Amino acid sequence: MATSFPEINDHPEELAAVAAFRLDDSQLSLAVRYSISEEVSAGEVLFDIGDESGDLVISGTATLEALCSSPAEAREQSFMTYGPGQFAGELNLLTGQRSSLQVRVAAPGTIHRVTPESFRRLMAQETELSDLFLRAFLARRRLLRQATDQTLRIVGDADSAMGMALRTFIARQGVPHLWVDGASPAGEDALRAAGLTTADLPAAVMPGAILPQVTPGTLSQRLNLAYRRTGRGTSDLIVVGAGPAGLAAAVYGASEGLETVLLDAVATGGQAATSARIENYLGFPFGLSGADLTARAAVQALKFGAHIASPCGVVALEREGGSHLVTLVDGTRIRSRAVIVATGAAYRALSVDRWTELTGAGIYYAATDLEAQAVAGRPVAVVGGANSAGQAALHLAQYADGVTLIVRGDDLGARMSAYLVERITADPRITVRTGTEVAALHGDARLDGVSLTGRAGGGPVHRIDCSGLFCFIGAQPATSWLSGVVLDENGFIPTDRELTRDDLDERWKDLGRAPLPYETSVPGVFAAGDVRSSSMKRVAAAVGDGASAVRSVHQFLALAP
Repeated sequence: MATSFPEINDHPEELAAVAAFRLDDSQLSLAVRYSISEEVSAGEVLFDIGDESGDLVISGTATLEALCSSPAEAREQSFMTYGPGQFAGELNLLTGQRSSLQVRVAAPGTIHRVTPESFRRLMAQETELSDLFLRAFLARRRLLRQATDQTLRIVGDADSAMGMALRTFIARQGVPHLWVDGASPAGEDALRAAGLTTADLPAAVMPGAILPQVTPGTLSQRLNLAYRRTGRGTSDLIVVGAGPAGLAAAVYGASEGLETVLLDAVATGGQAATSARIENYLGFPFGLSGADLTARAAVQALKFGAHIASPCGVVALEREGGSHLVTLVDGTRIRSRAVIVATGAAYRALSVDRWTELTGAGIYYAATDLEAQAVAGRPVAVVGGANSAGQAALHLAQYADGVTLIVRGDDLGARMSAYLVERITADPRITVRTGTEVAALHGDARLDGVSLTGRAGGGPVHRIDCSGLFCFIGAQPATSWLSGVVLDENGFIPTDRELTRDDLDERWKDLGRAPLPYETSVPGVFAAGDVRSSSMKRVAAAVGDGASAVRSVHQFLALAP
């Protein structure tokens, strides 16, 4: 995952030391209990670049070497060497992502293979080993992301809407890659070598595959990060939406023994991952980014055995017999005993001409480092009057040549925390315009300016230069795909005590009970986080919702026939 963990220092020497961790005799003896031993010969390839996630391989007496190679250069580069007591594998053993490395035998001897099923059992049962493996995997993933040679190269325009969508997906998934500007000499060379033209941009180039006009969905399929059926025909729990509520539900569901599948239409993190800084989350007095928080949560869910798939949009939910059927965008249908809807709410678009056209090409709904770097050194504007807009303005001020904060209301402190108001008003890089709205957008292929006016069109129109417009207004629940589940007048989902007698059909009479906490009008379907009617719309509250909803899932499954 694209994140920074305090347990692992970013200093290259310490990172390398963690990545090359060697099991002591007692740890090795314990790990070997989950393995199958075999003799291997020098030169033997244990797994190759592009292979589906396979076994954890522990060296007994053999010496193994991991190599990475670039699709642009016909050469191999040594990544790591594993001697006795060390192990080959990285985070893809948890994510299921195709291998970025080739591992072959440098010196003959004994190895111990831990199959995926045994590895998940080891991770669930052996706390010390689980932590040691996880730390090494995270360090290796970070080293892979820093490597000069990359198995995956994306050639494209970072300023285009599709380019930004790809970069967002890759960053949130922590996929090792190299981004190459399609208009640069290196980009032209990469296209020529792959037999592509600028009409094929964006393109993904990797060993064994060239993907022209690649999308996050097609790239996810190729990397093996899309949905794959689990070993069982019916899951215990499907969680739809991988924001804080969905991630918490996946962590608690998987850690408590439920076969848990987590699906998200974009990438793990949800709206929280768009936040540049969260300072009021318990236990983090110095704050952390939303992407950092949600990446940690995703690793936790994977550690406990949850299956995470993205981008993986859900288009329908229906009940069939004693279980629920979730239908994906591609028509795949997944069966589950229980479902938690945690699809959250999205920021609204402004009713301004060319908004859709310029989204991703100057208009953004996130203000992470990725977006901030895209507008560095240029003037930007932020629309919104709540905490997300305030945090975005402060973060962008570190990169941009001035930030204009556009607030429709007359009082900046009406919906924004006092500590943010104080910082914003004291920052000379930020200009606050209250009682103001965006009247028009300017620019050809990219945004280069906006026109502002008084609220409801009052007052003169004033144009400002603007290379990035960051929108953080309102919230629309992501429930348009739901049918059969009662929604309130704003599209949010009422649960348990909020449901009236008229909301509950004959099925509830047959069950002889009232809805459980977080249960919707459909038995066995629960709602958590921002999508729930009475939720607090805060990260901490969403995490609590996800964890609490799992408790009700256990109650439901215990009561189910």
